[in-house]
Amino acid sequence: MPSIVTVLVLAPMIGALIAGLFGRRIGNIASQGVTTGLLFLSCALSWYVFGAHTWGGMSDFTVKLLDFINIGTFQSAWSIRIDALSATMLIVVTSVSSLVHLYSWGYMAEDPSRPRFFAYLSLFTFAMLMLVTAADFMQLFFGWEGVGLASYLLIGFWFNKASANNASIKAFVVNRVGDFGFALGIMTVYWMFGTVNFAELFPMIEAKAGTTWMFLGYSFSAIDLACFLLFIGAMGKSAQFFLHTWLPDAMEGPTPVSALIHAATMVTAGVYMVCLLSHMFEYAPVAKMIVAYVGAITAIFAASIGFTQNDIKRVIAFSTCSQLGYMFFAAGIGAYQAAMFHLFTHAFFKALLFLGAGSVIHGMHHEQDMRKMGGLYKYMPITYAVMTIGTIAITGLGIPGTQIGFAGFFSKDAIIESAWAMSQTPQGMFAFIMGLSAALLTSFYSWRLAFMTFHGKKQWEHAHDDHHAHAEAHGNDDHADAHGHDDHGHHAHKPHESPLIMLVPLLALAVGAVAAGFIFAPYFVGDHAHDFWGHAIFTAPNNHVMHDAHHVETWVKFAPLVVTLLGLVLAWFFYLKRPDLPKKMAANEGPLYTFLYNKWFFDEIYQATLVKGLRAIGNVFWKIGDVKIIDGLGPNGAAWSALKAAKNLVKTQTGYVYHYAFVMFLGVAGLLTWVVFWLAA
Repeated sequence: MPSIVTVLVLAPMIGALIAGLFGRRIGNIASQGVTTGLLFLSCALSWYVFGAHTWGGMSDFTVKLLDFINIGTFQSAWSIRIDALSATMLIVVTSVSSLVHLYSWGYMAEDPSRPRFFAYLSLFTFAMLMLVTAADFMQLFFGWEGVGLASYLLIGFWFNKASANNASIKAFVVNRVGDFGFALGIMTVYWMFGTVNFAELFPMIEAKAGTTWMFLGYSFSAIDLACFLLFIGAMGKSAQFFLHTWLPDAMEGPTPVSALIHAATMVTAGVYMVCLLSHMFEYAPVAKMIVAYVGAITAIFAASIGFTQNDIKRVIAFSTCSQLGYMFFAAGIGAYQAAMFHLFTHAFFKALLFLGAGSVIHGMHHEQDMRKMGGLYKYMPITYAVMTIGTIAITGLGIPGTQIGFAGFFSKDAIIESAWAMSQTPQGMFAFIMGLSAALLTSFYSWRLAFMTFHGKKQWEHAHDDHHAHAEAHGNDDHADAHGHDDHGHHAHKPHESPLIMLVPLLALAVGAVAAGFIFAPYFVGDHAHDFWGHAIFTAPNNHVMHDAHHVETWVKFAPLVVTLLGLVLAWFFYLKRPDLPKKMAANEGPLYTFLYNKWFFDEIYQATLVKGLRAIGNVFWKIGDVKIIDGLGPNGAAWSALKAAKNLVKTQTGYVYHYAFVMFLGVAGLLTWVVFWLAA
């Protein structure tokens, strides 16, 4: 087994090196084949390890690869840790990544830089695998920064686009803010416990839970401080409220990148980290409360924005932000198992929705505005079917008390029921209300996307007619040839279904979106949960939230179904029955619509305060500190004066002997004169 997990983790890195270093020599097909083949190998081995751990009775273990840092008491090693948490994340990461690799064969078929793209994808996957199998904070931090680097490379993959470059820089900078807190959290942990190794750290937490830190005469709980700082890192990586602004702009990367970031890698790292550190968070009540509030606010905040966006990828991006909020408030109220279950099911239906959106964009010849779609179900029947499955899964449709429901039904309801089980606390009640409200909005904007894209009038026909009317008015109607094809060889009138190489991953993910819930619910949150999670997730003796969640009132179990159906009916009314109403609301540009459409004006506020403020501070240090003081006293001051003096002095060096003899004569005469006057005195 140690050799299997070693191959499992290192295979994507080998693929990234081959495609990245030798891609131009071996060509596009070979680069795609090597990276994709190694990812499917990792995926197969991941499912084998997961099966052996879940059903085969395999115990937790750690494989040490090599030493990393050995300085005094600070010891860190490259290792692969296998337990229920890491085994779950292995199948999530490798399953989605391998299907994204395969999907990219079709989606990126016309891109000349495919070896670079597939190298970046595999590098992204390797960094995430190192993160989820880390046995200490240093390797966790390495994987944490690795996915940040890979996301920067992939979001800005089309570097000729200014918007892609700006989006990649924004993602990188915002994540550095969170990572600064994460690094401080790791330092605090080492200061408290003298180790960064999880196996050594976790048994020590209960004994040192009362450790305090004095600052400005005030006493703070050290473990609360450590967990809060670590959570700041999670807020950046998982795009939580205040540090979420990079996520919508990340849509500038190719659609397969969006699917990988949102479903299986970067944004799930923060949720995984909080659940991994449940041993710490269980003794940090203030930090847990902050996690619950931030997650609940994020869930409703992102959902409120989702139903005003018109870019198909941007709607799904905000849905990711909202669903991550669900996961965090679940962890914040102590329902770590439910949080991980939602992370698991979310990976399938979110990857399905993103890749389905990519199929729509491909079939619509790179059109992303849903207002220019409509009526596509006839032309893209498979894409329509799988995206409908994804929509049902994300909205959580299902019948409470039965096994009838898609993946999101089981995990989302488990979170909402857990929140109600903690409703005696302020954060539990707040999370329940926000979670139920977000479920209503999620249903509305998800079905809005489905109806605007696949049903209603064929807006793309009107857009094409408008284009031709404009062309005829200017005497230029040569956009399409006599056969109705445009300059790129695509049909100028009708959308088309995507190629089989893109549809196969969609069908595979659709199976997960349907079945992942009822198959794995008993292991994640059901009767077998205690045996499944083992020691990977720790719950304190007073934490009964998962037990109580199974015994909530009947109305609590049916409340998510009611709001989900209400959202479906509202979306049907506004976008199929009366599609003129949303257009009028948008045209009126009322204050609420403007507020939501502009994403609560976070970008504008940050631009006006932080960006301009930091730029002003930078200008002070540059123009005054650097140019006037440092350059003025240094290169433009003393150095300039010395250079000027040297230039004048060098003129005295003529090279003629009689000039030097004359100067020597003057020197001797001057010396003799001084001696004579000295003797006379």
